[in-house]
Amino acid sequence: MPQILIDADACPVKDETYKVAWRYNVPVIVVSNSPIRVPAHALISRVVVSDAFDAVDDWIVEHVEAGSIVVTADILLADRCLKAGCGTVIAPTGKLFTSASIGNAVAVRAIMADLRAGAVGDGIGGPPPFGKADRSRFLSMLDEAVGRLRR
Repeated sequence: MPQILIDADACPVKDETYKVAWRYNVPVIVVSNSPIRVPAHALISRVVVSDAFDAVDDWIVEHVEAGSIVVTADILLADRCLKAGCGTVIAPTGKLFTSASIGNAVAVRAIMADLRAGAVGDGIGGPPPFGKADRSRFLSMLDEAVGRLRR
């Protein structure tokens, strides 16, 4: 049985995740450092961990299984989840992280962090703003992932 775990503190697609979960009758665990309001529904549960560095990430990695879907924008958490045997990791933008693509994503993240930290980084900035197209890609990818795991 698939389950969805959300790295929730800054996740912009929690509501979309709930809708897909309700459609397929899949449980969702919302993991955060501080209390986040979640719908009062039997499929939705909330886990609040300490505010220690990586506490959310550590909890998620400890609870993933082959049938888990993790929703996170954190590339390093995605890498840890895949190495722990997680079936599917999806970014809020709809990007699917796989064992074949995660190495490149980690490398690009490291390069961009170095560029932003150095003099070359003046004006590099971060990722583009989250938009409607990102939300749509996420919904499509999550729907496809849940459907695939339920087969």
